[in-house]
Amino acid sequence: HVPQGPVCTNLGLKPGQRLTVKGKVAPNAKSFVMNLGKDATLLGLHFNPRFDAHGDVNTIVCNSKKVEEWGAEHRETVFPFQKGGTAEITFSVNQSDVTVHLPGHQFTFPNRLNLSVFDYFDTQGDFTLQSLSWE
Repeated sequence: HVPQGPVCTNLGLKPGQRLTVKGKVAPNAKSFVMNLGKDATLLGLHFNPRFDAHGDVNTIVCNSKKVEEWGAEHRETVFPFQKGGTAEITFSVNQSDVTVHLPGHQFTFPNRLNLSVFDYFDTQGDFTLQSLSWE
């Protein structure tokens, strides 16, 4: 059972805007998830840092989900997270993709569902949300 953190709806994030998430990683973290999308069934970005889960060690796995259908996994091997540490992640929404800003690293993930607005955000797993800001 994955602990569910706060769920935000009606965020209204549009291209040119960004969401900054700050929080704490659990001391014995295995993995955590941040989902960004239209709602819980249409996820434009499933962001899943894995310390040690599903055969992945210190890897960030990203994906998209349309109802029950997952897309192709995208893996990033840069892993700036520490167990028991704090994490700050910024998601910048662009017309055709989302740029994920991590400490010392950034990458883009395509907007496969062509979402014009990102209304939904949630966190799950070994992460405690401390603040959420968007501009």
